[in-house]
Amino acid sequence: MTVRPSPDGSRGGTGSPRIGAVVLPEHSWPRTRRIWTELEELGLSHAWTYDHLSWRTLRDGPWHDALTTLTAVAAVTSRMELGTLVSSPNFRHPVPLAKQVMTLDHVSGGRFVLGIGAGAAGADATVLGEPDPDAAVRADRFAEFVELSDLLLSRPATSFRGRFYTAQDARMLPGCVRRPRVPFAIAAAGPRGFRLAARHARYWVTIGDTGQPGDRCEADSWRLLDRQLTRLAEACEEERRDPAELGRLVNVSRVVADPYASPARFVDVVGRCRDLGFTDVVVNHPREEGVFRGDPGAFEKAVQAVLAAFGG
Repeated sequence: MTVRPSPDGSRGGTGSPRIGAVVLPEHSWPRTRRIWTELEELGLSHAWTYDHLSWRTLRDGPWHDALTTLTAVAAVTSRMELGTLVSSPNFRHPVPLAKQVMTLDHVSGGRFVLGIGAGAAGADATVLGEPDPDAAVRADRFAEFVELSDLLLSRPATSFRGRFYTAQDARMLPGCVRRPRVPFAIAAAGPRGFRLAARHARYWVTIGDTGQPGDRCEADSWRLLDRQLTRLAEACEEERRDPAELGRLVNVSRVVADPYASPARFVDVVGRCRDLGFTDVVVNHPREEGVFRGDPGAFEKAVQAVLAAFGG
């Protein structure tokens, strides 16, 4: 496996990956506040939530808006980074999204990371009454979405006319806390997406096989991640981006089964990610049933073991 430099200049296998969690936006506010503050107290570097209007098998249950949830969470936390994993053009428009992001960035004191992806087929893609775009249109739309979001969040005023989006003198004042804008975490699995990440992102995000996350055998999943990292490095070379400047984040809950079944298991999973060259590893917070089901006690012990093992 190829060892790649991490953003702090260390080499894969010797650096310390930052550890984060993903919390679905399905809980009551009292429970949401408790979960997120406990994650910060546990010592995680970052925490994220899905940005969907509804999601797969959970469509008929409680599901809250991601950006509103994160704004509330920002007010009751103080240290760890917060982000969407990920926002998409399926139902977001860059202009109002940029205003929300700028505001959330200020509420959080400059801790917000905008995770963005092209969006998948399904309910979110058709909820506004538009047809589900084909792969080529989805890729074109995403490229324009990223470009306009970059402009909006980097400038006090933006006018733009593209194939999918228009902005007429859109004002973003006072601007983001972190300049020139909030960091982007771009989810990508194909050549064009890799180039977008190399050009615009602070982090590249992967869940492994986007077509069937979690369905591959574990050995094949690790090989796929290694190939993706190689393609990302090639995209950085094409874009003349120093790959050491680009963080690489993997959600291991979508890649391998039972990542925190025991403390030793989670230490091994994170160690494999580190050896591949990942700088950031996230895991889904345990749910009581169904997808991402897990034991909160096992989760806490596993995270503590990883933070002790890797100097978190």
